[in-house]
Amino acid sequence: MNFRLVSNLSFLSKVLERIIQRRLQAYLDDNTLMPVRQSAYCLYHSTETAVTKVFDVLLQAADKKDISALMLLDLTAAFDTVDHNLMLLKLERQFGLHGIVLKWFQSYLCDRIFQVVYNGSMSYTVHVTCSVPQGSVLGLRLFIMYTADLEEKAMSTVSTTTLLPTIRS
Repeated sequence: MNFRLVSNLSFLSKVLERIIQRRLQAYLDDNTLMPVRQSAYCLYHSTETAVTKVFDVLLQAADKKDISALMLLDLTAAFDTVDHNLMLLKLERQFGLHGIVLKWFQSYLCDRIFQVVYNGSMSYTVHVTCSVPQGSVLGLRLFIMYTADLEEKAMSTVSTTTLLPTIRS
């Protein structure tokens, strides 16, 4: 059983997150920094868009009598695997975030803790070093940025002539 952390954010925190998310998305769009084949959590894209693209590529390959292989990756509980230090490195080196912006993301991701209260008893404090805050607006965008180079890394190990879109759930 997988117990996912949920952010209990105040109204003001949620508003701030939405502002940051919109500004971040505008920056990513203006600088063409988002993965081209990304479908999940992107405006005007969906699972149907991704499946249609995969089906089209496979049909085109079949028409040419090419051999096709489809590589799928199960990203169950993937949001829990985002390493904070690596995420901050990616934000800086891959996406060009520096200065106060990078420091804001560091304060947003790092030094998080959680406890569980059950039947009036409180668990010990756990320091969270991985994951994006569940239930947050920025969590989805940060996860996409964290995995942005996944397709490139996967394809560097496989020789192929036709690239299939990356499907993330």
